[in-house]
Amino acid sequence: MKLKTFASVTSVMSLVASLACVATPARAGQDGDNGDRGVGESRGHDQDQDQDHDGEHHGRKPRVVMISLDGAKPDFIQKFIEEGVLPRDGGLARLSRRGAVALQNVTASPSLTAVSHIAIATGSTAAHNDIPSNTFEPIVGPISSSISGFAAPIGGYNESPLGPSAHPTARPLWVQLRQQGKKVITATWPGGDGADISINKIVVQPAQPTRVTDFTVPFGAFGGIGAQGFSLSRSDFTTDPGIVAALQAAGRFSFSPVLVTSAPIETFSCSAAATATCTSASTLDVKYSIRVAAIDTTNDRKVNYDTLVFFDANRGITAGPFHAPSTGPAYVKFGGENAPFFFEGSGAKVGAAYFVSALSPDLSVVRFARYSANFIPRNTPVLADIDDINNNIGFWRPQADFRIPERLSPGFTNFPDVEIETMFEDMVKTFVRYQANIGERAIKTHPDADLVMVYIEQPDGSEHQFLLTDPRQGTSPTDPNSIGASQDPAKVKRYASYIRFAYQTADKAVKQIADAAGRDSNVVVVSDHGFAPFHTSVNLTNILRNAGIDTSKVGIRTSGPAADIYVNLQNRELGGTVDLATYRTLVAQITDAVKNAVDPNARFNYSLKEQRIFTVVETRPLQCDAGTGQCTSKTVGQDYGDVFALMAPGYNFDGIQNPGVARQGDAPFNSATTALSMPNFYGAHGHDPELPVMSATFIAAGPQIRKDTVVRHMRNIDVAPTIMRLLGATPHRVDGEVLSEVLR
Repeated sequence: MKLKTFASVTSVMSLVASLACVATPARAGQDGDNGDRGVGESRGHDQDQDQDHDGEHHGRKPRVVMISLDGAKPDFIQKFIEEGVLPRDGGLARLSRRGAVALQNVTASPSLTAVSHIAIATGSTAAHNDIPSNTFEPIVGPISSSISGFAAPIGGYNESPLGPSAHPTARPLWVQLRQQGKKVITATWPGGDGADISINKIVVQPAQPTRVTDFTVPFGAFGGIGAQGFSLSRSDFTTDPGIVAALQAAGRFSFSPVLVTSAPIETFSCSAAATATCTSASTLDVKYSIRVAAIDTTNDRKVNYDTLVFFDANRGITAGPFHAPSTGPAYVKFGGENAPFFFEGSGAKVGAAYFVSALSPDLSVVRFARYSANFIPRNTPVLADIDDINNNIGFWRPQADFRIPERLSPGFTNFPDVEIETMFEDMVKTFVRYQANIGERAIKTHPDADLVMVYIEQPDGSEHQFLLTDPRQGTSPTDPNSIGASQDPAKVKRYASYIRFAYQTADKAVKQIADAAGRDSNVVVVSDHGFAPFHTSVNLTNILRNAGIDTSKVGIRTSGPAADIYVNLQNRELGGTVDLATYRTLVAQITDAVKNAVDPNARFNYSLKEQRIFTVVETRPLQCDAGTGQCTSKTVGQDYGDVFALMAPGYNFDGIQNPGVARQGDAPFNSATTALSMPNFYGAHGHDPELPVMSATFIAAGPQIRKDTVVRHMRNIDVAPTIMRLLGATPHRVDGEVLSEVLR
C-alpha cells in the first residue's frame, strides 16, 4: 500500500479543513515569495491542567530547547499518538496538547539531513547557505573530490583566492545569538562541531566563530574498525583457572564451570595519540586481544550459560569500579542489551559494544556481534566539552548500523534475519538514550543557556531500513517476484513494528530532554525531512551513458534521490579539462538526459507523470559571468552541480546491490547499461520538499507559545527567526519569517 497522506490519518487535519484561512502579512526576507500560510484558531483544550506562565524567567526570556528528531514524519507522529503507540504522557503527545503543531512544514531542497539542519539553524535556503547536499563537490576542487555537507563551510567561501568568506551568505543561530549576548549550547547538532573546514587543504572556515558555541559536542565519528559478527560453539571454549579467579575477584560468580575461548576471537590495535584511531591490524602502538568467557548466572542446578564476558587478554579481567569512559570487561546477558567496551589507552577515546544474539545453554550455538568502533572527534577548540561528555556520559556509543541488516559487514552471513533486526533495535535504543543523556547533561550543567539545540538520530535510521509500505517493494531484495501479492506479510508486519519502536524511542528522548528543561522553557521539536518508501534503485551513470554522454568529463554526486552533476570545467575545477563550448554542450545534454529519463515498466511507474522519474531539474545559469561556471541563482548555490535534479518518490540512487538484481518485468541486469534495479533497503528522503510526504515536523510548547494552535503551512527556515524572536534577538540575513501566529 502507498503511504497515506496527512489528511487521511489525522484528526487534526480534518479539523483544519473546517477552519477559516487567516492571512498573514508579508515580512522581510531575502525571498519575496513566502507562500501562503494559515493558522487554526483552536484545536480544543484537552482538559490538561496546564499552568500558564508570564513569558519571563527570573527577569530574562525563558530559554528555548530545540530538539531535532531526524526523519520524524508529522503524520506518523499524529497517527501513533491517536493509536496509543506514543503514550499520552510521552514527550510528543504532551507537547502537542500544550502548544502549536504544524500540519505541513516544507523543508529545505533537497530534503536531506545536512542540508535541512543547516537550513533550520540559519533560517536560509540551501542555495544561500551553500550546503546543497549530504555529499557534493566543492567547485574549486578537483572533479574527483567530495566534501560532506556536515563538514562544509556554512555560508560559503571565497573562491579566488581560496579562503574564508569575509561576508558569509548565512550565519547559524548560535553565531547571531552569541553576538547579541546570548548563551547557546549545541549537542551533536550538525555544524556545531568546533572543526576547521578545509578545501584543497586550505582552511575556508575556521572553527571560530561559526562552528563553536558555549558548549559544543560534535557528532561522533568512525573509530576505524567496522562491525563484525561471530559464530562459535562449545568446541571453541576451554577451562582457564586464572580467568575463574579474576571473575571471582571482580564479584562475578558462575553456577556452571566458567569456560573461556581458547584463542582470541579478534585482535586489533589503536593509537595512543589523539589524532589517530584504530585498525583491525596490529600496526598501532596499543594492542588488544579479545577473549570471551561464558558464565551461568542462574542458580537452577542446570548447565545454563546465559552471559558472555568480553575482555582484553592483555589487561585481564579487572574488578573496577570504572570511571567513564573506562568500562572494564563487557558483561552481556543473552536477551539483554549490548554492553559498551572502551578501548583502554586509545588516545582518541574509542570504544565499541558487544551484543549476544544467540546463546544455547550448553554453548552449542553462540552468536554475537561486536558493533563498530566510534569516538567523539577531538576538535581542539571544544576539547573541554568533549572530555566532559567522555568522562561523564561515556565514549560515543555505536549508532544503528545499516551495514549489519544489509549484511555488508563481515561475519553475519549465517545470522537469521530476526537476530540481525534485534541487533538493530538494540542499537536504536542504546544510542538514542546516549544522545538524550548528552542533551540532558548539557541542560543541567548550563542552566543559564538561552538556547539548547539537541540532535537525535532516530527515527531516520529505522525508516531507511524498514519503511516497507509499498506493494512495489520486494520483501526479499534478491527476489524480483517478492512484490505485490507475493510480498512476505510477516516481514511487512515485523518491519512496521520496528518503525513504531523507533518513534517510541525518539519520544522517550524528547520527554527526557523536555523534563530536564522544565516547564518554564519553550520546547521546540522539529525534524529535518519526511520519508517515502522506495522500490527502485537508479544508476545515474548508466542513465547518462545510455544517452551518449561521456561521463569521464563529469563528476556525479548523489545523496538519496538527489543528484548534483558537475562538468570538469577549465579554470573552475582544480585541473579542469573541459573548454567553455564543450561545457555548454555537455550541460545541455545532461539536462535533456535527466529530464527525459523514464521508467517504462508499468509495474512500477504508475505513480509517475509521463513515466518521468525526475520531478525537479535545475541548471546552473551562465549569463552572469564570462563562462567561469560560478553563476548562482535563487535555486542554485555556490557548490551546486551544473545540473541539480531530484527524483520522484519510489526512486533512489542508493541501495544498488552487488551483484545487481533486475526488477520484475525488466531485462536481465547488465552492470554497463541497467539504470533501474531492485534495492536492498526501503526508505528514502531527499525528494521535492513541497511534497506532503517530505513534510518535516514542527511542535512547540512553553510559556511563550500559544496553546491549541494549528499551523497549516510553514517552512523549516521559519524556525530560526522564530527562535530569535522568542529570545528577544534580531535575525540577520534570513530567508524565513517569524511564526508570529504561534507566539503569545
